[in-house]
Amino acid sequence: MLKLFKLFFLVIILQNLYANEHNFDFDFIKKGKEDNNTLLIIGGIQGDEPGGFMAASLITTHYKIKKGSVWVVPNLNFYSIITRNRGPFGDMNRKFAKISNNDPDYDSIQKIKEYITSDEVKLVLNLHDGSGFYREKHIDKMHSPLRWGQSAIIDQAKLDTPYYGNLEEIAQKVCESVNKNLINTNHHYKVKNTNTRLGDKEMEKTLTYFSINNKKAAFANEASKSLTLHERTYYHLLAIEKYMDIMGIEYERYFPLEPVAVKNVIDNDIYISFYDEKIQLPLSEIRSTLRYFPVKKDGTLEFSPSSPLLTVIKKEEGYVIHYGNRRLSLLAPDYFEHENIDENININIDGKDFDVPLGSIINVNNSFKIKPIKDLRVNVIGFVHEQNNEAGVLVNKNSLLKRFSIDKSGKIFRVEFYKEDKFAGMVLVNFDKDSTRVSYNKTNYKSFTNSL
Repeated sequence: MLKLFKLFFLVIILQNLYANEHNFDFDFIKKGKEDNNTLLIIGGIQGDEPGGFMAASLITTHYKIKKGSVWVVPNLNFYSIITRNRGPFGDMNRKFAKISNNDPDYDSIQKIKEYITSDEVKLVLNLHDGSGFYREKHIDKMHSPLRWGQSAIIDQAKLDTPYYGNLEEIAQKVCESVNKNLINTNHHYKVKNTNTRLGDKEMEKTLTYFSINNKKAAFANEASKSLTLHERTYYHLLAIEKYMDIMGIEYERYFPLEPVAVKNVIDNDIYISFYDEKIQLPLSEIRSTLRYFPVKKDGTLEFSPSSPLLTVIKKEEGYVIHYGNRRLSLLAPDYFEHENIDENININIDGKDFDVPLGSIINVNNSFKIKPIKDLRVNVIGFVHEQNNEAGVLVNKNSLLKRFSIDKSGKIFRVEFYKEDKFAGMVLVNFDKDSTRVSYNKTNYKSFTNSL
């Protein structure tokens, strides 16, 4: 009884946190031109399986659909992702047969069911990270029929539907395609048929079986939890591309599909901007805390992420940037009234003059100087100088204190602009001339802003 009480108390606490911290609705992104041959990709139904939701996210940000239609839900259980938990309110992938309308996951389940049963959708692909390596016969503890990793999952061999009903044949083609591009021969993929209709009570509750019962071809792709994040993501992307090929969907990828390139995209090609892009932060090497971050006096923080897995959560100590299930940085706020300034900033960079908009990131080899601007005060964070206004002052990289940089390497610094006591915007100065942080992301993930 005591254990049940503790469990009940924990659920109540989580529900209150969920309600008070943030709105964790999942994202729904349409790619390509809508038609009646749509692929629905779902990631993040379980928040401790980052390979799946990272791959789905990259489809939204780093792929262009040139022919056909792809719908993506990259973060179905976003609160689960943020809390690095399989399911704070129970396993969401066991709620498709029956769910109480008091369940915190109820609205998400109903919404995703609507997308699955849409007339346009002909194939559903749910991305997971599974334990070990699935093998038809027992080899050892990590290689056996009880494991799920490195497999294409089907609920039955065939489905009576005119669209992609040959489930086993399709899954076999996907496995064959993935197996041509293995990092290690031990990683090879197999088809795993759960034969759900024959009495698997757990699988009867899942998203794929709900899809099957609604005459939708459905598959789960499992990458092994024994692999690194970028390796899992790599295998998911190989599988997704084969499903698109089978459906006649044509695409363009903005990076080479190689493990090292996938790691680079995941770790380095991430940005977030604030207040209509008056502030932009590259996040690949962001410090764990940024102090005196300029936030509107009323506490609202409008932001636009480069990935659907990026969000900002307001806490007592400040604003926390999350990327999937990683906590990247705490923005410790300094509250100001904000002023809208549309004019460009004139900056002399290594002896040459440039006009740049607020929110820019500029590359500098040795020195820079902000030309004086009427009514604007310049504050170079980390530059020790007697003047209150650092416009017109030559700033060398050696004159900046590294501990005030925004990055762990001590090479990117904030230059802030104020009109009287109001914050007007920021420019970042990057002294990392050998930076490999090349952006493959052609457009920001969202064209609108979130607001806290």
